[in-house]
Amino acid sequence: MRRKEKEITDKDEIDSIIRQAQVCRLGLADAGVAYIVPLCFGYDGNQLYFHSAREGRKIEILKRNNQVCFEFEVDTKISPGKTVCDWGMQYRSVVGYGTASFIEIPGKKRRALDIIMAQYADGAFEYAAEALDKILITKVDISSMTGKKSE
Repeated sequence: MRRKEKEITDKDEIDSIIRQAQVCRLGLADAGVAYIVPLCFGYDGNQLYFHSAREGRKIEILKRNNQVCFEFEVDTKISPGKTVCDWGMQYRSVVGYGTASFIEIPGKKRRALDIIMAQYADGAFEYAAEALDKILITKVDISSMTGKKSE
């Protein structure tokens, strides 16, 4: 990172940013062309989880190339300046990399859905068997991530 004074290396602070985020942007590469998609997500401290339909552009890309990049941001605020070049943005963000795989086993799908739901709500959740059959869970094993803040 070029601006070391903005780097966040503390895992607890990085985890806090992810837990506060409402959207994860997942970056994919399809034959050298970038594709990014905003997603609801779950995070267990080591992996990210996403649910989706069993087909679509994202799934087709991941079948060809399971290397991904992801991004979260929280606490965003525009900082107006006296001149155009003095404007800025306050934020805390996390960018990371990982390897995606698909979860097909119903019990593991339920566990992943519980992790996703815990990002957005408290409580216990039930999932109908027919609903589980219709969805695909993508798990991303995180290989690295770093945080950044601008205050």
